[in-house]
Amino acid sequence: MILVYTHKVTNRISYTFRTIFEQILKTSVSFTDDTKFYLSCKTAKLSYATKPIDDGLHFTSTSLLFEEEIKLQNTAAIRQTDGTVGLFEISTNKHSNFDIFATVFYLISRYEEYLPHQKDKHGRFLATESFAFKNNCIELPMVNIWAEKIAQLVTTHFTNYKFPERKFEFLSTIDIDNAFAIKHKGFWRTVGGLAKSITEPQNLKNRIDVLRDKTEDPYDTYDYQDEVHQKYNIKPIYFFLVGNYASFDKNIAFNNKNFQYLIKKIAITNTVGLHPSYKSNSNVALLKEEKLRLENIINKNISKSRQHFLKLSFPSTYRNLIAIGINEDHSMGYAENSGFRASICSPYYFFDLEKNKATTLKIVPFCVMEAGLKYYQNYTEEESVTNINKIVEIVKKVNGTFVSIWHNESFSDEGIWKGWRRVYEQMLLDVKK
Repeated sequence: MILVYTHKVTNRISYTFRTIFEQILKTSVSFTDDTKFYLSCKTAKLSYATKPIDDGLHFTSTSLLFEEEIKLQNTAAIRQTDGTVGLFEISTNKHSNFDIFATVFYLISRYEEYLPHQKDKHGRFLATESFAFKNNCIELPMVNIWAEKIAQLVTTHFTNYKFPERKFEFLSTIDIDNAFAIKHKGFWRTVGGLAKSITEPQNLKNRIDVLRDKTEDPYDTYDYQDEVHQKYNIKPIYFFLVGNYASFDKNIAFNNKNFQYLIKKIAITNTVGLHPSYKSNSNVALLKEEKLRLENIINKNISKSRQHFLKLSFPSTYRNLIAIGINEDHSMGYAENSGFRASICSPYYFFDLEKNKATTLKIVPFCVMEAGLKYYQNYTEEESVTNINKIVEIVKKVNGTFVSIWHNESFSDEGIWKGWRRVYEQMLLDVKK
């Protein structure tokens, strides 16, 4: 156990130190504001205050973790030789020239997303608005890098203290926005699809062949997924969209028997989570209804989710998930940029800044999405392989968790997704090295 002294144990301090020591470094931490008790303690310890109280391990504090309100902060960048960029400059500490713990809190709480900012057409916080993007460190899990340095300082000062062994982990997650491209769409959507294809004879023929079961639906890639996951011993999580049909929710009808059969089949051997519809993002009653739909289909409780379109607004999205009984969310990341939205590559818990308290909702951040690489960053397959490998190696160095997002259609290996099976399989090879 690590003992932490601070003159006032606040919610923000408890949350930040627990994230670093318990969630990342996998050791326990306790707190005291009793100077005499701290000085008498002979275990591994550190102080976090404006001034040191002994000649031991000390980190100089700034004001952020002792505040309760949300306000504009000084975000002047303090560049480090390892490429990371800190906040909240200090000049009286030999271990760091910035307040590591305040910076960690600012980043993982998504403090900047509570402040005025520009949104995209879907109401999403833009990667370009973030501190990490503006300072060219969005592809660095800075929180984990700093946690490693803190661990090194602790073991240097307390040579008998051993942190638990940690290993790199990989999690493949797959979003099912549209389970089939052509089949099981219902009469009017099928007729509409055929009508749109009249001027494209080959496309029309392909549609008819799929409808007549002469060829596979291009989005029906589930057998391939099973094969590749068995080959590499991967246990993915599948997120299913079961909302009502709408402009941004063009999925198969949730009560379609073929769709339900697919969900049930996948749920036998894989973890299944909810992919809340675009429309449910601002409607908690609809969100609850969709969760119940999926639970009724697989006859299991649903505890995991990822927002469709990655629509994540603070704190409302996470509050709504908590309200309906979701305890783990996988939406923390950007559609338009690979890297780390919260500058962390380990699961951690949501801190509600408006209520100024930690919650029990676990956040599992992702760092790569195939659609982002292709549509937003305009990477070729080769460039995507290179980018993915680079991030995998970075996460391995800090024994973090590399989380990817793929969609069933991108496994089709045809049309715009020609060659992307190889990208996925190369990623699996990279994480297994």
